[in-house]
Amino acid sequence: MSRPPFTYDLHDAILDTDNCKINVAYTVMAKRKQTEYYVNNKDFLAAVIQLRDYFLVGKEIGHQNHIESIRYYRYHHDRKTSVRFKRCYEYLGSCFDKIATHLSYKPNFVNYMFREDMIHDGVENCIQYILNFDPEKSKNPFAYFTQIIYYAFLRRIQKEKKQLEIKQKVLEQSGHDEVMHTDTHDGSMSGMNASYSDMGSIKENIETRMNR
Repeated sequence: MSRPPFTYDLHDAILDTDNCKINVAYTVMAKRKQTEYYVNNKDFLAAVIQLRDYFLVGKEIGHQNHIESIRYYRYHHDRKTSVRFKRCYEYLGSCFDKIATHLSYKPNFVNYMFREDMIHDGVENCIQYILNFDPEKSKNPFAYFTQIIYYAFLRRIQKEKKQLEIKQKVLEQSGHDEVMHTDTHDGSMSGMNASYSDMGSIKENIETRMNR
C-alpha cells in the first residue's frame, strides 16, 4: 500500500526537529553577535557632538590637548558637569571599543598576537581626533571612526613589524650566544651588563638607520 501524500514517518519528524533546533541556534548566535557589538548610530552621534563641545570649550579656555580637557572635566568643581562628562566619555569609550573589537575579528587582523594593543590604539585615536569629525558634513560617525580605527590598526602592525626587524638585526649582529650568555660573567653581573650595553648600542644604531 502506497504512502498517502504529504506524510512522513517518525525518522523524518526527528530530522525536521533537529534541523529546526540547529536553525534556531544559528539565529540566536547571529543575534547575540550583532547585539554584542551593536552601536546605535543616533545615540552615538549625539554623544560625539557632546564630547566635541566639551573639547572645543576646553580649547577656548587654553587646554593644550584632549588629555588636559579630560582631566579638567573629570574633576570639575561642579559635580553635575563632572557626572555628565563622565557618562558621555564612558559611553563613547564603550562604543569605540565595540567598533574596534568587531573590526579586529576581520580576517586581515584576527591572527595578530598584539590584537589588544591594536584595539587600544584605535580607541585612543578616536578620542584624540574627535574634533576632526564635523557633524555639519556627516551624520554617520560610525563609518568615520571605523576608518580611524582601521588606520590605527595598520600603524600598530607597521610598528610591531619594525620592532621585530630590529630584534632580528640585533640577534644577527650580536650573535645568538652573546644574547643568551656571556663568557665574561663572573657572578657579579658585570659581564651581563656589558653584553646588554653592547646590545643597546647595536639596537640604537639600527633604529637610527631605519628612521633615516
